[in-house]
Amino acid sequence: MKDKYFNFAIHKYNKMNKGTVKFFNETKGFGFISEDESEKEYFVHVSGLVDEIREGDNVEFELEEGRKGLNAVNVKVA
Repeated sequence: MKDKYFNFAIHKYNKMNKGTVKFFNETKGFGFISEDESEKEYFVHVSGLVDEIREGDNVEFELEEGRKGLNAVNVKVA
């Protein structure tokens, strides 16, 4: 029983969120993603990208605590 609970907790923590790239400046290397479910916006830095992204792309991402709040990381085009 412990193993099932433990696996569930990890899976939930590493949940992939879905959203849309609202803004991304390739020159400066940052932008914002709007989460589909909550419509919250999260900062994304080029260092958190798996794939190249553009404004309007549908993406999947994880959240990680940054210096000024949650950041989108492991961002890939959906």
